[in-house]
Amino acid sequence: MSILREISNSVTQVAEAISIAIGVEVEIVDTDLTIVGGTGIYASMIGKKEEGGHLDSNYLYARVLRSGKTESIEDAKRAEDYDDMGAGRTHFGELAEICTPIVMQGDTIGVIGLIAFTEQQKAILLDKKRSMVTFVEKMADLLAAKASQQEILEGVEASRDEMSTVLETTHEGIFALDKKGYIKHCNNMAATLFKTTKSDLIGRHINDFMMGTPALEVIETGRGYTENEEIFTTPRGKMHFIVTAKPYISGDEIGGVVISFRDIQEAQKLVYNINTRALQNTLDDIVGNSEEIKKAKKQALITAKGNSTVLITGESGTGKEMFAKAIHYASPRGEGPFVTVNCGAIPENLLESELFGYEKGAFTGASDKGKAGKFEAANGGTIFLDEIGDMPPHLQVKILHVLQNMRFERVGGNKNIIVDVRVIAATNKDLESMIREGTFREDLYYRLSVIPLTIPPLRERRDDIKLLMYHFLRKYNTFMNRKITGFTKEVEDLYINHDWPGNVRELENAVEYGTNMAFGDTIGMDEVPARLLRNEENVMKFQDTNLPLSEQVKRYEKEIITRKLKKYGTSGNAKDTVAKELGLSRATLYRKLTELHITV
Repeated sequence: MSILREISNSVTQVAEAISIAIGVEVEIVDTDLTIVGGTGIYASMIGKKEEGGHLDSNYLYARVLRSGKTESIEDAKRAEDYDDMGAGRTHFGELAEICTPIVMQGDTIGVIGLIAFTEQQKAILLDKKRSMVTFVEKMADLLAAKASQQEILEGVEASRDEMSTVLETTHEGIFALDKKGYIKHCNNMAATLFKTTKSDLIGRHINDFMMGTPALEVIETGRGYTENEEIFTTPRGKMHFIVTAKPYISGDEIGGVVISFRDIQEAQKLVYNINTRALQNTLDDIVGNSEEIKKAKKQALITAKGNSTVLITGESGTGKEMFAKAIHYASPRGEGPFVTVNCGAIPENLLESELFGYEKGAFTGASDKGKAGKFEAANGGTIFLDEIGDMPPHLQVKILHVLQNMRFERVGGNKNIIVDVRVIAATNKDLESMIREGTFREDLYYRLSVIPLTIPPLRERRDDIKLLMYHFLRKYNTFMNRKITGFTKEVEDLYINHDWPGNVRELENAVEYGTNMAFGDTIGMDEVPARLLRNEENVMKFQDTNLPLSEQVKRYEKEIITRKLKKYGTSGNAKDTVAKELGLSRATLYRKLTELHITV
């Protein structure tokens, strides 16, 4: 739609005003020659096309639209380039016309025509041609100004609609306050968070909803703040928000403040969902087909259905955190946050505030905004207390209190905070021995171990080692863009028979090392970490104890001779040295090399 059609009322008023002022008929057309206003006969033709709508014609209106210059026709009946509107424009009795463009910001947006139908009207146009031109050009400027205002208004409305869409799609509540603290604007989220309607909020003072908010000080100081934790007591209950307040300028002074706020629990869930969702584990992610691991996974699945506290025990590197995550994501709390706290990695003097949070000014160096703790962050989900055996005695009491009552106070605070959290703890220590030594509370132990879950070490599930080797090989092939196909038989035998004191974590590290160091398409003994080879020098492992004794002895001999050759080399002198160390003659050594199929 053309801009003149959008201000059709103004166009009609201008046409009528011109006609009354000078006593001639008026016609106004837009950029596609549509009649948008007029008097007399033209009033009944609004919406129809002038000059047949031919913009490329040589008729008067088309020429003026293209040139942007005023033209006049002194004798319409004889003018060859004056449109006859098909049936003859002079059919209506036009005798003369002055036509002027309507120009807005350099662009012609329409045309005003002053038309004489009588000799008297013609005389007015021709006798006062110069003054008529000036007059009609002023009227054209008036319409252009009105059209420009309309365009600006539409831009403002479009911006307002865009801003309204932005405000209504955000997950934060928004208040715009005037300089006296009254709510001028708000979004639907603000109404939702305060459990009311927008109409109830607008016009009210902010203290009716956020009593004592520091946002009012922003109006005085002009200094805003970001993500301040604020708690308000309202007739609709306690409101706990993360608040940002920024001033806005009106003229040369502060006109008010814009407040954005969101529920703290939703903010905490969002943060931890982002941080942990990509790292979630399921029971299917736990690799293993051995009976030992199947039993542990089955117990974990049953445990996930409940809400009781779980104590996971096992050596370092067995995958206790993976089991904790698998329990969480298989449970009804799976959509909630999963928050991990390593009790052994956080300094003792910081652990309490990390777990329970602190109020502003609680201690030297504390944030002036205060801080929520891990238990608050885990509300509605699960908190995983790893290395619980390293928990200091004074905090063991507070943890016990939380487990029993699901409420606590922040450091430096005196308000009870109630949470809904499932606790899963883990340790590689013998807590029962620690109880006897007096370093771990017996009552806390029993409260934690409502459901005990033991993860078997890797040496007790040797059937899974090869499976895990190839699982990690695929993983690091992808990470490093390698195409290693597998391991040599010697490496497979070595890894399957190794004790793995670091368990699955140690095995993964060994495979990662081999993937990095391998030159060919397989990982051989040269790509085995040195520490594993050193350990194997001291402890020999038989690969199959079900073989006859003579066969086991042969394999043992082969392993001993092979290692000696690796140590000294395969030259003649090196073999002499190996034979001497083993108490063999040179001939006996060579015979054993043949019998045992040792290639050198």
